[in-house]
Amino acid sequence: MASHDGPVRVALLGCGTVGTEVARLLITHADDLAARVGAPLELVGIAERTLDAPRDPVIDRGLLTTDWAGLVARADIVIELIGGLEPARTMQLQAIAGGASVVTANKELLGKDGPTLYAAAEAAGVDLYFEAAVGGAIPLIRPVRESLAGDRITRVLGIVNGTTNYVLDQMATTGEELGQAVKQAQEQGYAEADPTADVEAYDAAAKVAILASLAFHTRVSTADVHREGITAITPEDVAWAAETGHVIKLLAVAERTPADGEGKSGIVVRVHPALVPDEHPLAGVRGAFNAVFVEAEAAGPLMFYGQGAGGVPTASAVLGDVVTIARHLVHGGRGPIESRYADLPVLSMADAVTRYQVRLRVADRPGVLAKVAQAFAANGVSIEAVRQSGSRGDHADLLVVTHVAREAALSATVAMLDGLDVVGAVLSVLRVEGA
Repeated sequence: MASHDGPVRVALLGCGTVGTEVARLLITHADDLAARVGAPLELVGIAERTLDAPRDPVIDRGLLTTDWAGLVARADIVIELIGGLEPARTMQLQAIAGGASVVTANKELLGKDGPTLYAAAEAAGVDLYFEAAVGGAIPLIRPVRESLAGDRITRVLGIVNGTTNYVLDQMATTGEELGQAVKQAQEQGYAEADPTADVEAYDAAAKVAILASLAFHTRVSTADVHREGITAITPEDVAWAAETGHVIKLLAVAERTPADGEGKSGIVVRVHPALVPDEHPLAGVRGAFNAVFVEAEAAGPLMFYGQGAGGVPTASAVLGDVVTIARHLVHGGRGPIESRYADLPVLSMADAVTRYQVRLRVADRPGVLAKVAQAFAANGVSIEAVRQSGSRGDHADLLVVTHVAREAALSATVAMLDGLDVVGAVLSVLRVEGA
């Protein structure tokens, strides 16, 4: 990549909460940024759908335009903060085709169609950076794809959605129902008016797809991710978790799976509620914070923790990418391109391996426990412990804790339990992670 003379021209697409903070940092920290880059960063324009909306006073209205195509044509770096699939994909591809590098926080687009963007950037010889797409201000993308490039990552495990972490934290500390906790998250500004993307784990699924692609040098899309949200979690689940020394977190997990008897191995990528032991560092991640564990063969376990959302933290990550790309333009160099040489099989959830807690409502009479244990044994799932909460008339609640088992075997066990005449209901099935 040839070196660049003169100011580095920056175009901003989208001026919402994050975009406003990015513009503020570009303007108020101009001297510091120029010193770090070796050339001034010039904000040449801000594209928005409408020019009439109220703006922060830091935004010079003379920079605003609805002509995004004309704006990207005169930029060296384009920051896309529109979000969603379209028109963001078209905007990024047009910027790249015109020779501009791109910085984006668009996890939905990267999770669903990242390869198209990577291929376009590689063909055009420009950079594509997206630190802000996962974990807000947490430096996570760069360590995974650059700092650990010489290592072999075996597992990524973490909390990547601050809204659901806040909701589950509220349920644990106050005993609130899910709906009440979501409403409080909305009042605090952590959840959108429509919280579906968060509570149904679409947001987390897109993020873990991005992380898995980088960690395992394999193309992983959101469609490859097993996704379960938190909408089925009840105060009873939270209370049982506390009683057994756990907290419930919405976890994103991407890991290599061991070969089974048929020699099947690959990666499983999933996001779902899980029980985390109280002594695990992820159990102490409170409020709207994020934390991610990356486990590598040589480096061992690494934990990345910080604010996972919000205008100022996310803007910090965006500006970090802008400075890195600008340095490449001024001094020469190029960022990493897509690495997919490993091309590992992306396996189904049935191949996941973990521990489980299964909560049952059963008849309170002799022989019940033997029938329950037989269902587990018949499917090759080993029981670690059984707890009973006490009799409630003619029934009782059982909590069965398993040793490590494959998801397929556990699912078959649950189906068998559901058909037993001594089992009134399978109340919940929660995976145990980090034990």
